[in-house]
Amino acid sequence: MRSIYEIDLEDLWRRGKRLILTDLDNTLVPWNHPQVPEKLADWLKMAHAKGFHVCIVSNNGEARVDAFARASGLPAVAGARKPKSTGFRMALERFQLPPEAAVMVGDQLFTDIQGANRLGMYSILVLPLDPKEWWGTKAVRMMERVALMMLRSRGLKRPHVVRVGRSEDGR
Repeated sequence: MRSIYEIDLEDLWRRGKRLILTDLDNTLVPWNHPQVPEKLADWLKMAHAKGFHVCIVSNNGEARVDAFARASGLPAVAGARKPKSTGFRMALERFQLPPEAAVMVGDQLFTDIQGANRLGMYSILVLPLDPKEWWGTKAVRMMERVALMMLRSRGLKRPHVVRVGRSEDGR
């Protein structure tokens, strides 16, 4: 998917998802962006109105994540150390939900998506919002491109429509 705005919330609800875990930088907002854009605020209101809980799970430090969490009104797990399971589990425990009831949305295959899939969570890979990002992320993106090319050679669709992970109906 290109962004969170293309996510079919009705479909997620029908699949039994009740918690949307999301990365912060380059998924919700451009890297290091401090404000909540109006479009994002509207999307969050819509998700909450449909009954979803939304929680940030980020590898960023507490200062960055907590500042955005306060601005957005979202709960957050900072220093999540994705793809390790600790941050995901903290978010799931906060809402007392199993991994099967959650979806992880992120822009990085090797952290957001891999970590969620290890726990059996449904995951949605979105394109990064902005080419500006931390230098370490840029290096990882090169490896992700190779992995995505391999996945595409096995029949997965192009990155703008990639959904990694299996749904309950096997898709």
